[in-house]
Amino acid sequence: MASFIQMALDHFPITLLLLGLLAALVSLLSTRRQRNAERVASTLLRWFLVFSVGLSFLTSFVMHSFFGATVAHAIGWAPSPFQFEVGTASLGYALVAFLAAFGSLSLRLAALVGPAAFLWGGAAGRLIQAQHVPAQIPGYLDSMLAANLFIPLVGFVLLAWQAKAQSRRSVFARSRL
Repeated sequence: MASFIQMALDHFPITLLLLGLLAALVSLLSTRRQRNAERVASTLLRWFLVFSVGLSFLTSFVMHSFFGATVAHAIGWAPSPFQFEVGTASLGYALVAFLAAFGSLSLRLAALVGPAAFLWGGAAGRLIQAQHVPAQIPGYLDSMLAANLFIPLVGFVLLAWQAKAQSRRSVFARSRL
């Protein structure tokens, strides 16, 4: 059990992605409402925003703002006052994600764009700095890099699916008039 918990923590973004998927499945299975493409896409995106963006960036806020020295040490950097700024930016992303989870498609897009730029920028920074970082720092170029690249893509795919499903419903509704 301890190794399972350690693995979940070592791959925190993937753990949150899976928890969001589980929450979406529970939500979909526990309702009597029709499960059409729009509802499924919207529900998956809602719980993605809650877990993979909201809770992930809320955790980043707490870790960078209150445990900055520990985080810096874990990734091989010296503590810096900029960690608090990263933390507060993360708090902003988290708050927008929580609002967007129950908001419009436009707000959901906004909740994905900022974190995607941040995560993809972080991935680029990791790749550029990889030649200067000791190889023994765990997580620097493995699961966190993959998550920085993959998680935003999942969000945009879900957003596109929801937008397509909504537009199909709109076309269908207009054709019945």
